[in-house]
Amino acid sequence: MNVTRRLRPVPLAATALTGVTALYLALVVVGNITDFGTNREFVRHVLAMDTTFKDEDLMWRAITSRPLQDAAYVAIICWEAVSALLLGLATVRWARGLRGGPVESARTCSTWGLVMVLVLFGGGFIGVGGEWFAMWQSEDWNGLDAATRSVVLAGVALLVVHLPLRDERTQDGPRGGEQG
Repeated sequence: MNVTRRLRPVPLAATALTGVTALYLALVVVGNITDFGTNREFVRHVLAMDTTFKDEDLMWRAITSRPLQDAAYVAIICWEAVSALLLGLATVRWARGLRGGPVESARTCSTWGLVMVLVLFGGGFIGVGGEWFAMWQSEDWNGLDAATRSVVLAGVALLVVHLPLRDERTQDGPRGGEQG
């Protein structure tokens, strides 16, 4: 078999992980749109802090305005949709580079999409939702486990996306013209 016809391992792994993350985010968006009411209630309860310990030193943080809660939920869905689109585009670009083509545009597109996932689920859900709005205190409306899974998936994908590409013919490091 001609060496140049083999699939390269790093782009193959990056394609798979980027594609899986794109699929996951697309399904999250579909779920948030088709089950809008249930997921809107989740956001409303987290922001209202109505199922937390109701510590008076923290409750001033609560957002009880329905329009503000709904705006936050719609913003989350839009953020997820843009992330899913970027990751879908990145997956197509990675797939084009599987047999030796350039992958820098795939890497860049993946990076943007994956960082968006990390910001939303790590910064938004774990940081802001979990700590600022004390979501960790709620037995009923606690999304920290799901957010952590998303952060781990996106983090691992981001690491793989940035692994150096090796030239399978010589095994001597990054290919000429591509940065590792």
